[in-house]
Amino acid sequence: MAEMQGLYALPPGLDFADCFVQGLLERMSDQPSEALARVTILTNAATTMGALRRAFDRAGPLLLPQIRSITGVDPGPLVMPDPPVPPLARRLQLARLIAQMLALRPDLGAGHSIPVLAQSLSQLMVEMQTEGRDLSDLEAIDTGDHARHWQNALAFLRIAAQFHLGDPSQDRPARQRAASEAAARDWPQGIGLPPGPVIVAGSTGSHGATRLYMQAVAALPNGAVVLPGFDFDQPPPVWDGLERADDHPQARFAPLIAAAGYPRRWTQAQPPSAARNRLVSLALRPAPVTDQWIAEGPALPDLVAATADLTLIEADQPGQEAETIALIMRDAAERGDLITLIAADSGLIRRVTAALDRWHIRPDDSAGRPLPLTAPGLFLRQVAALFGQPLTIDRLLILLKHPLTATGSTAIGRNQMLRETRELELQLRRNGPAFPDADTLADWATKGDETRKIWAEWLAAMLVRITALARDRGPRPLPDRLSDLMGLAQALAAGPAGDVDQSRLWQDKAGQMARAVLNHLAEHAGLGPDIGPGDFSALLVTELQAKAVREDVAGHHCLRIRGPREARLYAHGTVILSGLNEGGWPQPLSPDPWLSRQMRAAAGLPLPERQIGLAAHDFQQGIAAERVILTRAKRDAEAETIPSRWLNRMLNLMGGLPDRGGPQALAAMRARGAEWLALAEAVARPPAPVAPARRPSPIPPAPLFPDLPVTDVSLLIRDPYAVYAKRVLGLRPLPPLRPQPDASLRGQTLHAIVEALLNSRPTPDTPPEVLKARFLALTDQVLADEVPWPAARAFWQARIARIADRIVTDELARLAEGTPMVVENRGKVALPGMGVTLTAKPDRIDLLTDNRVVVYDYKSGTPPTDAQLRHFDKQLMLEAAMARRGGFDALGPVDVAGLRYIQLGGEGRTHLREHSDQIEGETWDGFIRLLRSYVDGEAGFTAMRAPQSTSYAGDYDHLARYGEWALTDVAVPRKVGDHG
Repeated sequence: MAEMQGLYALPPGLDFADCFVQGLLERMSDQPSEALARVTILTNAATTMGALRRAFDRAGPLLLPQIRSITGVDPGPLVMPDPPVPPLARRLQLARLIAQMLALRPDLGAGHSIPVLAQSLSQLMVEMQTEGRDLSDLEAIDTGDHARHWQNALAFLRIAAQFHLGDPSQDRPARQRAASEAAARDWPQGIGLPPGPVIVAGSTGSHGATRLYMQAVAALPNGAVVLPGFDFDQPPPVWDGLERADDHPQARFAPLIAAAGYPRRWTQAQPPSAARNRLVSLALRPAPVTDQWIAEGPALPDLVAATADLTLIEADQPGQEAETIALIMRDAAERGDLITLIAADSGLIRRVTAALDRWHIRPDDSAGRPLPLTAPGLFLRQVAALFGQPLTIDRLLILLKHPLTATGSTAIGRNQMLRETRELELQLRRNGPAFPDADTLADWATKGDETRKIWAEWLAAMLVRITALARDRGPRPLPDRLSDLMGLAQALAAGPAGDVDQSRLWQDKAGQMARAVLNHLAEHAGLGPDIGPGDFSALLVTELQAKAVREDVAGHHCLRIRGPREARLYAHGTVILSGLNEGGWPQPLSPDPWLSRQMRAAAGLPLPERQIGLAAHDFQQGIAAERVILTRAKRDAEAETIPSRWLNRMLNLMGGLPDRGGPQALAAMRARGAEWLALAEAVARPPAPVAPARRPSPIPPAPLFPDLPVTDVSLLIRDPYAVYAKRVLGLRPLPPLRPQPDASLRGQTLHAIVEALLNSRPTPDTPPEVLKARFLALTDQVLADEVPWPAARAFWQARIARIADRIVTDELARLAEGTPMVVENRGKVALPGMGVTLTAKPDRIDLLTDNRVVVYDYKSGTPPTDAQLRHFDKQLMLEAAMARRGGFDALGPVDVAGLRYIQLGGEGRTHLREHSDQIEGETWDGFIRLLRSYVDGEAGFTAMRAPQSTSYAGDYDHLARYGEWALTDVAVPRKVGDHG
């Protein structure tokens, strides 16, 4: 057998699995076939195991070696006889500790949920175990120079560490560390040596326990460590100080080299472009690098040739980046070429997958679909989101329309249920309430057939359960929370007279996986603390997020999507390195709520920059492939992006080497990328130019509409097209799914309060204090009936109380002048010769002692000015004109004494407005002329003829296709419909 002892490596750009198997078989070529079966190969991940097995299959018929995970090494049952405790159980135990801490010191967990804190604390404990740290390392941290928060956090951390680190046999990371320490201690003395050759393949030794075991293996006479993506171009002086450069791609190898010496090549296979590897190696040198660039840059080979197979795509937006990547992958699929997309951004992967779907191409995505995004995962999350929260219309409809709801029902079909859901949606949108309950369905259910009654009866029972869970906002035992989730989810999936076993909730692969997650959580739930609804939802998402479902449909055999950590296995052939922006690749570091950076260093724990170094190593391996396409977006949804630090370094180095053809090479890379961007833009461009819509100005045939409310007259002046859509076409905007206490509701509520006050029949001699008490009592009653949002109710109640004295004083003065005769009563005046009746529902018209009237209008905001009344806001003046013409039965024809606005906000003042018989007559005559121009077809209903502001947004802008035309475009009236 050829020599196989010590540290070996493969450079970036090679197929690690194939080259590893090739080197192993070369070393075993002089051994009998059964010798290979005595070899044990330890890998860093399951993906590496699979890649090695496939590589052995390609090598032909063999007795395979034993392939295991290095993280699964164990001291053995003689040292630690009990099996390790599941990680979930340990996290729940930590969560109980954290809950007790927060009960005493809530400030320590501000902004964090208990499950999130438990997850981060568990990760910290695992780090301490793998790095061989214990309570004494935490005790050694000097907190004198740290903020009070860190001192308090460290005090709790010491308690948690004393509990968690006390028995290493309970945790797999601690057992791995113990096994590594035993190997490092015993193997040099000949104790417990492995029976055959041992090889560690594909691990970088990023964790202390793994690195220690790798060092022990490298020291064995029949042991070897094969490193992936090793930079053979890096000079020895750089290696000497690399242990302190955590963000460097090769920093993980420095401790191994210090212990086992400089690695040898596992095979003599050469990377696709040794010149490109030299360029990248120099670009990624640890800072400061400028002097090294100046010294070594001129010695680089010609960069035009070195980067001939590099393409740089700099898209304008992430969407364009994804479209271009999808086009490149489609081209590879058509030619039958293998291509691998390596991406760290899951959002970008989803965009690319969606873009490929237009051509019915499904790539092979190793990550699969995260369980929380599958149908069962979403369903469980939506059910959990009901706990402790009022049930809103949108949350109810999301559940009812979910594809798993009522799939086990035998009493009602899926299509029937969706039809009833649609009808219920329209009912709730139009009539509310904002927070539906079982009583909501009572009247509506009686208006349907037997199917509706069955469905409404089942839904009412569900709403009773949901309402009870929504009111339970306090901490409860975790098993009870989980039982509530399972019970409600299964009842919703079963449907009316249904069976959950017949439903689709647990049937497919995602359902079975979700059920397994919940069963595992239920098994250990008793270890967790009492938990609130928000923390329970966070815990559920955390547990589901740890699982992913691979699609049953096979992906295209040429198209692969892989994560950055898989670059060591798949960075060969044609590779796309995508999302190369700061925050995308590398991704931002997650803050540690327990230890500051300085405290981690003092405890001997890895610094956060280690994650940057691992990501840099992935990048260095990816860019060494035979053909590489680098992509990034110059902007995201908010602002300009910053190129990834590694891409930025390489581009800056190339730009500073004109003698080596750097600027020319960079221009060629961008030119190749521009060709793909142009192709993607051509694919997205319509095959023929589409002319933009013209500014609409329709002329419909008479009669236009039977009624025109005075409230629409200002709209007829400012945006006639909106009146056309509303009155002629009969279109109404659908109310929102989630009603909000907006300005419109506030105005309606304030009107209802004042109307209730007038309906209580106050008199001028009512004592002010009595009237004020009545006014405030009515305010409370109306707000309780009409405003189900506690915060808005309290805010509006306070505003009314602030102006109550002014409102009462002015009201008594108004009652002394006259009597309210019209209060929210409808009136009308027919307009001869036009087939239109002008209607109005004034807020209030008072009959004075001289038999004249005053027309009032309540305003929650700022009332219109006199100028606005003359030109646009005609409502009050037209109501006066209608009163003069006998438009209100309670008054008959009367003279008008004045117009006034009562402001139900601000200071509660009453605003008088200019009025005279002449102004009123001119307003009426102008209105008649305006309406006749539309009735006779002399004018078109022009969109946004005179908007009050450029930010005006109407309910029918999408119908008018605003945006394809501008306010400066001239509208050309055009007849529509049948004019005979």
